Amino acid sequence: MIGWMQIYQNKVTTAEKAVRAIESGMRLFLTGNCSVPQRVMAALVEYAPAFEKPIEIVQMLTIGSADYVAPGMEKYIRVNTTFISPNVRKAVNEGRADFTPCFLSEIPGLFRNGILPLDVALIHVSPPDEHGFCSFGVEVAATKTAAAMARIVIAEVNDRMPRTLGDSFIHVSKLTHIVPASYPVPEHPMGEITELEKKIGGYCAALIEDGSTMQMGIGGIPDAVLTFLETKRDLGIHTELFSDGVIDLVERGIINGERKTLHPGKIVAGFMLGTQRLYDFVHDNPIVELHPTEYVNDPFLIAQNDRMVAINSAIEIDLTGQVCADSIGPRLYSGVGGQVDFIYGASRSKGGKPIIGMASRAEIKGQPVSKIVPMLKQGAGVVTTRNHVRYVVTEYGIADLYGKTIRQRARALIDVAHPEFREELEKAAHGLKYL
Repeated sequence: MIGWMQIYQNKVTTAEKAVRAIESGMRLFLTGNCSVPQRVMAALVEYAPAFEKPIEIVQMLTIGSADYVAPGMEKYIRVNTTFISPNVRKAVNEGRADFTPCFLSEIPGLFRNGILPLDVALIHVSPPDEHGFCSFGVEVAATKTAAAMARIVIAEVNDRMPRTLGDSFIHVSKLTHIVPASYPVPEHPMGEITELEKKIGGYCAALIEDGSTMQMGIGGIPDAVLTFLETKRDLGIHTELFSDGVIDLVERGIINGERKTLHPGKIVAGFMLGTQRLYDFVHDNPIVELHPTEYVNDPFLIAQNDRMVAINSAIEIDLTGQVCADSIGPRLYSGVGGQVDFIYGASRSKGGKPIIGMASRAEIKGQPVSKIVPMLKQGAGVVTTRNHVRYVVTEYGIADLYGKTIRQRARALIDVAHPEFREELEKAAHGLKYL
């Protein structure tokens, strides 16, 4: 009887040989975020001119350079992204890459239900344990489902990938080609929190009660919120992603998950973005569980967490409460991600609080513009509808829109808008008969 170690050895190859299993016209899934398999992708870019018909790469957010989407590469590789990360944004808006809008919770279903059948999955995993199981490490999300659905699985096995627990494993027998690697997992450090973000974070934190379970994304505002939770007790985490900011609160016993009503005592997530400190923290850590995104982001499962707090952001919001978070007018910018999954899940939670936290203004070409607007820009995408929005937080306070009339909503949003735009907004609101 052949053991798993022999199976593993029989599948070991180089990245250059592994990508030769990819044929013209195939559809590939590429694992994302900080988990992009660098050796395999470099070999794929080099091999790409051999494709007579372009292959399609389906992906979500990816971090770092993206040579496979450089101008001219679309002749060989066509990217279809379900979330527009900065490294593919130019290609999408120039028509060299495609964007498929989809709730994060529903992306794996595209593969499982045959809407986007997969030929190949490119994954990045930890070395196998004593039972022959590799961990997906910092990225489970849609990757586990994609690997289960693909006919060919090319796995970069990196001895620097942390071994995360939960529903985050694949057996070596399920791998078609194994490419050994040893390099640090790319880092995505937290930026310095600005005074503006601190103000917004403070107002958001004021809405968080003891015993709450939180969805915390990445960025200045979520990081700022965490700094205001030192006096809270028994907080939990159920989130699509988390970063280094949770570590100090876990070590101080503030985040302990003891009052969670789903997965008590556990930090539940789909992936993570952070530094080596975070990767060391999660390695074989029994309080951290990574699960596929169709589980983590299921709104009906999220709602099973009592006192669920979801904090998301927006590009702009109109006076009725419509939230645009994926485009600047018609120009595609990011994606729906998990915003609607968690906003809706939190709204269905007992004692839940869905929050949109954002700065009151931005700068476009050096000119200040209000992010609270009378009407969304022409072509802007409504990510979260006015029916789902409850709390809107800026550096000027909290607007509670739940159960409020359009007149009351407009008044509340004008009150948290930047002062230099309030008169203009009020005049527009009267013109629209909102006030």
